[in-house]
Amino acid sequence: MKQAPVANPHAPSVSLPLRFLLTGMLALLAGVAWLVWRPDILAQYHYNQYVIAVTHLFTLGWICSVIMGAMYQLVPVALETKLYSERLACWHYVLHVVGFIGMVGMFWIWDMKQVGHFGSVVSAGMILFVINLGRTLARIPRWNVIAYAVAASLFWLLMAMLAGLYLAADKSWVFSLFNPISQMHAHAHLGVLGFFVMMLVGVSYKLVPMFVLSDLQNRRRAGWSIGLLNTGLLGSFVTILIGSRWKPAFALVVTAGLALYGWEMMAILRARKRRQVDWGLKYFLTAISLLLPVSVIGLVLSWPDLPLTTLTAQLENVYGFLALIGVVTLAILGMLYKIIPFLVWYGSYSQEIGRSKVPSLADLYSPQLQTAGYWTFLAGLTAASVATALGHEQAVRWGCVLLAASLFFFAVNMVRILTHLVRPRIEPLTLRPAHGGNL
Repeated sequence: MKQAPVANPHAPSVSLPLRFLLTGMLALLAGVAWLVWRPDILAQYHYNQYVIAVTHLFTLGWICSVIMGAMYQLVPVALETKLYSERLACWHYVLHVVGFIGMVGMFWIWDMKQVGHFGSVVSAGMILFVINLGRTLARIPRWNVIAYAVAASLFWLLMAMLAGLYLAADKSWVFSLFNPISQMHAHAHLGVLGFFVMMLVGVSYKLVPMFVLSDLQNRRRAGWSIGLLNTGLLGSFVTILIGSRWKPAFALVVTAGLALYGWEMMAILRARKRRQVDWGLKYFLTAISLLLPVSVIGLVLSWPDLPLTTLTAQLENVYGFLALIGVVTLAILGMLYKIIPFLVWYGSYSQEIGRSKVPSLADLYSPQLQTAGYWTFLAGLTAASVATALGHEQAVRWGCVLLAASLFFFAVNMVRILTHLVRPRIEPLTLRPAHGGNL
């Protein structure tokens, strides 16, 4: 019989992360439906209002919502301290939802003045998030590579926020200091690599060993991976912004940091005591393996003499799509299969241990739906990526239909899990008769 999860005294109330996670999942479903409706968003060059609108739906609505909600749950647990303020987190949620919905709508109609207003609302929420986690980090008894990665990701989130506000303001200026596309690409790397990937790398150094019953194998290697990622990102941001020929050098530094991360992950997995890898972890490990093709495409695109052709322009779309949907989204889906069942189980059954018969974590969802979702997602990701490179709208649509089917399986599984909050499956304990007697 599987051991029941143990409640962690450092975790906040279950409702706090859940509201962020559910909001993010709704944004993901809306974003993929949007791509099915408008496949030209991927099949054409990415510098237009519709691409920018749907990109912010994915980045702010889906990825930021889920990562922020998960961080409110995981950072206190991973670093063995309590969250500084749940009230600040609740205000952050309100500002975040109002802000990102307004931004996506205003991008769609290209009203940049209103984008700036709603962007300021999102930024106010992000500042509350950074203050909350920053004060939480200040409480930890000792710093480690995970804490440094989380702190770095918060810094890059602030930088991405400031860059985004600058971009919105820049649209109303007569003269621009930098090339508009270079500004957009630099801003995107701050958000995706600096916040999303950095947070993913840092937290996985805690979660993956915990899930597979292993340990961090080489703290120096893990530390170097974080250091190289930060160095490479800083150099990449500057060189992309000013169009420097040094872009490939810093892209190689980022790639070296990701290579060390992959090396450490493989070492952790080789040393694991739990030999079986469940589907949630398979999602996550597949996602980080996709860092390899993303890095290769990034190195190609960083080459200063690369000609701007239809193919290279579409490769930029593939690069962003694989990073956001292939790496970050698939990794998050895998982690959600670990986080949400625990949150629901803890909210519904933690008080019943020893008093009633309760289901295990594995009883809350369907492995068959996980399997179907995994393979359908990979098929859709592959089809949509190839179709995007070729600029084939109809093929992009069918690839996104497969992604939507995968998310349908995921959503059904999530509904199965969440029903335990509304209708817990609690049964009376079956008492065993005493030895040699009858009940």
